Amino acid sequence: MLKFDPNIPVYLQIMEFLKKRIASGNLRPGEKLSSVREMAQMFGVNPNTIQRVLQELERENLIFTERGIGNFVTKDERVIAKMREEMAAKMIEDFIKSMNDIGFSDKEIIQLLEKKIKKEG
Repeated sequence: MLKFDPNIPVYLQIMEFLKKRIASGNLRPGEKLSSVREMAQMFGVNPNTIQRVLQELERENLIFTERGIGNFVTKDERVIAKMREEMAAKMIEDFIKSMNDIGFSDKEIIQLLEKKIKKEG
């Protein structure tokens, strides 16, 4: 399901995976997450790793815990919208930097994007 990059901590990669699922709507507001044990099995990691992921996501207000019931995606759509915007901004920054690194100007990047969008659209 998820191929881990050995240069990035596993818990961060799982967090990013879950954030993308929330941002894309694959995990909906208020939806119950799989149990720690199920996620540990699904990702092939130690349950302590999943606990850390869940603690970090809760700290970021992306999930909440109901004692004895489980963990749920936040119902606050503003929190999700803010996370989506932050993720998009980071992706765009990384893309522009990579393109600049191989010699493209900002104007050339825009032209390439417009050309690609017209071709695909």
